[in-house]
Amino acid sequence: MEAEGEWITVERPGYFGSHRQERHAEYNRLFGVKQWRLAWSVRGYPFSRAQMTMLYEDAYFAFLSQNEDVLEQLLAEASDVYDDATSNMKSGLNYGVQETERTHAQDIAIRRVVSRLGRVFDGPQPIQIRDALGEHSLSLTLSPGQVPFHLPDLLIQPELEGWWLPGSVESFYQSNKFLQRKIS
Repeated sequence: MEAEGEWITVERPGYFGSHRQERHAEYNRLFGVKQWRLAWSVRGYPFSRAQMTMLYEDAYFAFLSQNEDVLEQLLAEASDVYDDATSNMKSGLNYGVQETERTHAQDIAIRRVVSRLGRVFDGPQPIQIRDALGEHSLSLTLSPGQVPFHLPDLLIQPELEGWWLPGSVESFYQSNKFLQRKIS
């Protein structure tokens, strides 16, 4: 990814997980506060978090639109969804509300897609969407590591490896993520 304006790409940082705050603190130490950013490369252009989450969400929209049985099960069995803590539900439809150590986007994307489809959750309890760690069958089905990314030609090659499947939403999030620093 080429530098845009005053920014230059440093690395593909990969998965942060529960180490997000530590990594951010390290970048602050190395480059200075507000002297670095995360950007997602899309066809060689740096996309902001807001731009990236539009693509991320659209992958869920495509998946749930094409898998009516999954959508109907989700709506019938879930009162809401969350990632690593039920407090995630307080984020509502706002990707900017990140109250835990990990970034959670899949729950927000699913809420927004349900809304975009003009539907509502009607189940008795919230469902954790967290790959194999969730107890409900939809935890794995709707995991960002399982849901296919709808625009596979946008995935940076080689894709980074991790707990996610190649070609998945999570692979897009991790493989296309770059650390950039301001040029002095």
